[in-house]
Amino acid sequence: MSIRIIGDSCLEFPEELKREVACENIPLTITLDDHVVIDDETFEQKSFLKLMDQCKGVPRSACPSPERYLKSYKCEEDWVFVITISADLSGSYNSAELAKSLYEEEVGDDKKIYVFNSKSASGGEAQVALKVYELYKAGCSFDEIIEKTEENINKVVTYFVFESLEMLRKNGRLSNIKAFAANTLNLKPVCMGVNGVIEQASIQRGVKKALSKMVELSLAGIKNTKERVLIINHCNCYERAAAVLADFISKAEFKKIMILDTAGISSLYASNGGIIVSL
Repeated sequence: MSIRIIGDSCLEFPEELKREVACENIPLTITLDDHVVIDDETFEQKSFLKLMDQCKGVPRSACPSPERYLKSYKCEEDWVFVITISADLSGSYNSAELAKSLYEEEVGDDKKIYVFNSKSASGGEAQVALKVYELYKAGCSFDEIIEKTEENINKVVTYFVFESLEMLRKNGRLSNIKAFAANTLNLKPVCMGVNGVIEQASIQRGVKKALSKMVELSLAGIKNTKERVLIINHCNCYERAAAVLADFISKAEFKKIMILDTAGISSLYASNGGIIVSL
C-alpha cells in the first residue's frame, strides 16, 4: 500500500521525509493589513518579517477550505494521513474532516483517509508525520498506524520562547498584562502546549535564562530521551537554535535531532527570534 502524508502549512516537513514519501502542504493564508500572504512554497520569511514589523492592524490567518483538502485527497496513493495544527487553535482540522466526508460521498471508499489533530503546531506536527512514516515502514496496518500515532501525540511535549509576544497578544492568545510585562520588563515567558492550547510554564528575566529553562522543562518527566526525536524550529535565528541544541545534547541523548526553519504560520506567531522545541 502506498501512502501520502498531508499537512497544513503549519507543518514544516523535514527534507529527509519529503525524499522518502509523498508529502504535501495545504496552505493557510495570512493577512497583514492590505497584504495577503499564501503560506506555500512562495513564502519568503525575511520579507514576511518586514511586513509584520510594519503591520498596524491585527494579523489574521485563515485555514484551508474543505474543497482544498478534498482536491488533495484525490491522489493516487491508497492511504492518506492528514495532520493539522491543534483544533483548538485553528479550523484546519474541521476543514480536513469535512473534506473527508465530502470525499466519501463524492468518490466512495476506494481509499483510506485519516485526519490527525496534532494538538500542537510546527515541530509538534512534524513529530506526527515522522511517526506515521516510521510505523508505515515497520509494516503496520492502517489501523495500527492510527492507534500508535494517536498514543504518541499524547506523549509529545512542545515548549517555546518568543522574543516578542505581540502577535500572540494581538490574536488573543495571551493577556495584555503578560504581553506588557514581557515587553517592558524583559520578562520572557516559557510557554507550553497542553492538550492543544497554550499555557505559561515559567517566566524568566531575559531570553538566555528562558531558553535554558525551556530545555530543563522539556526534559523533565521523560524517562528515555533515546526514544525521542528532538525538533527545534526557529524563526530567523539559526545560531540561537544551535545554542539550544547544544544545551539539549549536553543533558540527554536522542534518537534523532532536527533543526527546522519556520514557515508562514509558525513565523507569524513565533516572530523574529522565536524558538519552538518538541520531543
